[in-house]
Amino acid sequence: MTKTTKTKAARVEDLLRKPGGATIDALCKATGWQSHSVRAALTALRKKGHVIERQPGDAGQPTIYRIPGGEAAET
Repeated sequence: MTKTTKTKAARVEDLLRKPGGATIDALCKATGWQSHSVRAALTALRKKGHVIERQPGDAGQPTIYRIPGGEAAET
């Protein structure tokens, strides 16, 4: 019996593909990474051609990040 586990980078991408997206805090909790590492992962996804939307939160709420439509950008 083999157990397949997703990489932390794959977990980040999965969370960003959800319709509601994810906050930096949620991504940190899912990966165990610090916020600067999560931001570096977002940059790496952008460099791979993914479009990452950033939706600022209202009145002290955290920013939400997401991959719209779950699609990679055309390059």
